[in-house]
Amino acid sequence: MKLRHFLLIGLLTAGSFINAQEIKKNAIEVTGVAEMEVEPDEIIFSIGIKADNKNQLADNEKLLFETLKNNGVKNEDIKFKSMYQNVYAKTGKFTKSFQFKASAKTNISKLFEELNQKWVSNLNIAEIKNTKIADFKKAVKINALKAAKEKADYLLESIGKKTGTPLEIVEIEDYTSDTIMPVAYRKGAMANVQLEAADTAADYSFDNIENIKLKYSIKTRYEIL
Repeated sequence: MKLRHFLLIGLLTAGSFINAQEIKKNAIEVTGVAEMEVEPDEIIFSIGIKADNKNQLADNEKLLFETLKNNGVKNEDIKFKSMYQNVYAKTGKFTKSFQFKASAKTNISKLFEELNQKWVSNLNIAEIKNTKIADFKKAVKINALKAAKEKADYLLESIGKKTGTPLEIVEIEDYTSDTIMPVAYRKGAMANVQLEAADTAADYSFDNIENIKLKYSIKTRYEIL
């Protein structure tokens, strides 16, 4: 019984190996690539405020929130990040940092102008985003898969064959896939904006922000009919 059992396993293993060889022999492997540019609709800013004492810092924080509110930034879109006291500094001994989110409706140039105050120590762009980025990623991946299928179709058609069942679908991590880097403005390509050096005449609107670039590759193997 044991011998028959081992022989049966051997036959099944050999049959699977032969079958795998046949599949590999009668298959085509192709890679589809798709790209998309997405307009950002959100910017995450990091901002720092400074003061000589705690009471002044509280007043400056109130001014910050009022300025942001007047420019359409909601309280829930403002987040406290850190607070620091420098006992050795002659001025600006207390600093506090926040992050806030601006939407496409925000007048960025106007906001910059109103935040160009002595109590604002810095204003940096941390991230650009699109609220529907997950949907765009899916669309790009689907287009990459369609591109792979289309490639397999015309290659096999050229030799009188047809594309059969997909045997393998593998998503390739592309070096530019969905990385969303800090914003680069088309004018000057600034990653960080320091208010002290900002040109109030410059246009910092969403129209001057580079699009988010998505790119995906899908590797597939199809049966040849």
